[in-house]
Amino acid sequence: MRNAPLVGCLLIFAGSFLPLVHIPVVGNWNYWKLDHNMAIIVWSVAALALVSIIFNKVKLQRILAIVLLALFIITLFAIKAKSLNFFSFIPFKGLQNTAAGIVKLSWGWLLEFSGAALMLFAKKDKVENQNYKP
Repeated sequence: MRNAPLVGCLLIFAGSFLPLVHIPVVGNWNYWKLDHNMAIIVWSVAALALVSIIFNKVKLQRILAIVLLALFIITLFAIKAKSLNFFSFIPFKGLQNTAAGIVKLSWGWLLEFSGAALMLFAKKDKVENQNYKP
């Protein structure tokens, strides 16, 4: 078992509870407040990645890291769409876009993306030849 991917996986688990989006009137939202179903999917994929790290399945771990990165990018697009929908009661389109622009991403995304990057770019363990005798 390698340490860098394990730390990356733990960063993903921790990042889901940290503030990901800040809306000035409403406050901070984490993954569980953004979309409960998406949070369950991210946790399930991260749990599979943790199992692949424990059993040293590097190829599966990298595939799951790519899946997690894709889920994070999809979530970013969903945040933009949800913020436009959140302010849809405003009758003027320009004012609606301005109000949706006050929705800011928070520092929790740094942990999410860095955890997935650690899982993706971690080097393989070097296996030394046990039978080699100089």
